[in-house]
Amino acid sequence: MADQPLYQINPDRSVPWNALPDLPIHPDLYRTVAVFEQLGQAKEALGRLQGRSVAIPKQGLLINSISLQEAKDSSAIENIFTTDDELYRAFSETTVEQISEPTKEILRYREALWKGYYHLQDQNRFTLDYFIQTFQEIKQSGEGFRPAFSQVYIRQGGSGPNAGKPVYTPPRGQGVLEAKLSNLVNFLNDDQTYRIDPLVKMAIGHFQFEAIHPFRDGNGRTGRVFNIHYLTQKGLLDYPILYLSRYIVDHKDEYYSALAGVSQRGDWQTWLLYMLRAVEQTANLTYEKINRIIAARDAVLAIMASQKGIRRPDQLAQKIFTQPVTRIRHLTEDRTYAENTARDYLNKLVELGVLERKTVSGNHYFINRELYAILAE
Repeated sequence: MADQPLYQINPDRSVPWNALPDLPIHPDLYRTVAVFEQLGQAKEALGRLQGRSVAIPKQGLLINSISLQEAKDSSAIENIFTTDDELYRAFSETTVEQISEPTKEILRYREALWKGYYHLQDQNRFTLDYFIQTFQEIKQSGEGFRPAFSQVYIRQGGSGPNAGKPVYTPPRGQGVLEAKLSNLVNFLNDDQTYRIDPLVKMAIGHFQFEAIHPFRDGNGRTGRVFNIHYLTQKGLLDYPILYLSRYIVDHKDEYYSALAGVSQRGDWQTWLLYMLRAVEQTANLTYEKINRIIAARDAVLAIMASQKGIRRPDQLAQKIFTQPVTRIRHLTEDRTYAENTARDYLNKLVELGVLERKTVSGNHYFINRELYAILAE
């Protein structure tokens, strides 16, 4: 009798994969020398990032800007694009009437990033409601899991001879999604039964969520939000500042190929190595961005401190480095400065070359080009 395979693959891409194996996967699929070596490098990079971010007195300096870039790149994977100018300008506003739909989608992703973070801070565990709420925030929809009759297929893109053909069909049927998601959340929450390194567990959980594909749309973005939330919920990061989608944007074909490799060949090692490299490289990238943002902030603060008449220059520096575009109201709504003082200080920073002033439809925007450039790279 032949040995049973370690992982039961998907035999027919056009038929719902209701036999998607429950978690956990067999230990031999992730306990390999290559995975352990890459895991060590990823943990080292992530630990360095966490250590650097903890040393920052006010992490709002990073949180707004980096989470906004994460939202932009995660949305770009789904071919939702906007310009940096429009995105940052929209983020600085309180109303959304004049914001384009792609920009709204990116801002909703960022909102989902934060709502899910606070949900997990309160609940301290993943739940079915967590996934539904994250999806609903991203899509601004009241829908829940897709119904049993929903004919969802993942189809080949492009314009080649196979364009439009199913490359994967997720599970469907009465109670099927709920059962598979319940297995997933139990796997994520139970660290006593499933003693797997959190980074490996995150990668396994991300694949399983994408394979279940519980919503009609928005699964990719919901799954990428989950990645960051898992790291914060397990204490590997204090805040969701890992810029993970940047790596997936730069290696998009490899991402989808590695996902397919698991379902079609049971090739978990390639998938795990991909995700661990993503953590390592984006942790290093974010670490360098943090260092550059802090250096730029300190240089600007020194210029402010050398000027006569600027009160509380440390607070002003904090404000203009919290996001790339500043409005006068950002300095007045928390009573940091009175309106005339705020206007005078921002205009003074324009004269010093620290900020660039733009006027759009009668509204004045003050752009921190140094921060803008750091985030854009």
